[in-house]
Amino acid sequence: MGALYVVPTPIGNLSDVSPRVRETLASCDIVACEDTRVGGKLLALLGMKKPMVPYHEHNKKQCGAELLRRITEGANCAIITDAGTPAISDPGEDLVRLCHENGVTVIPLAGPCAAVTAVSASGINCRRFCFEGFLPENKNERLARLREIARDERATVFYAPPHDLLRVLDSVRTMFGDRRATLCKELTKLNEKVEYSALSALYERVAAEENVRGEYVLVVEGYTANDADMFWHSLTVEEHVAHYMNEGLSKMDAMKAAASDRNVGKGEIYKIMNKKE
Repeated sequence: MGALYVVPTPIGNLSDVSPRVRETLASCDIVACEDTRVGGKLLALLGMKKPMVPYHEHNKKQCGAELLRRITEGANCAIITDAGTPAISDPGEDLVRLCHENGVTVIPLAGPCAAVTAVSASGINCRRFCFEGFLPENKNERLARLREIARDERATVFYAPPHDLLRVLDSVRTMFGDRRATLCKELTKLNEKVEYSALSALYERVAAEENVRGEYVLVVEGYTANDADMFWHSLTVEEHVAHYMNEGLSKMDAMKAAASDRNVGKGEIYKIMNKKE
């Protein structure tokens, strides 16, 4: 029986390919990757040519079964992602789990990871942190997700594509308050930029940018007792609920959000709102 090698690839700088990664890719019989064009380009830059199998969200069930068959017949398979460590915010986790469930040895290699790289450069207290990855594109779903974690004392790490960056910053600022955060752009690449500031300042800076490009990682400090003085502190309950409704939440969800902020039971908010109607 062969093995599955989880192989990290550069997130922007080819020099970050380790000797062990080169040796592993050279020795494996198959390379599974999200996009064979991207994976093929990397192998070409490393002077290699290997049989490549596209493995992504839309074919993972069928392709996973085929890869498992080939591994159990003796082939060694490397799984790579377009950039960074596989199985983090990509379908690689499904192949890893499939191998575990069928007695296949899984061998992870250390290497580049955008989340960890951003944490190390953030200046945020990340002794404990939570990786959230990409937030939902739907506004209501995004705000609901953020509301669930707004009182988490751990730092939080988000990924954000350029077309959604401003909305992500706005939503995080709305639900978390104006905390300190670090925004990392194009890590390890020529246009790399690391900004440490308040969420409101980061939002204003990005809002003033005409053409937002690149891939981003946002690291936000965790909830503290000081967050009790957040935006809603001077608002009435009605104004608090109205704020969330203006952000796109339904009245019911807005009341739940206000109750969570104020650390009171939902029933108390409902009673106040019903008296006003």
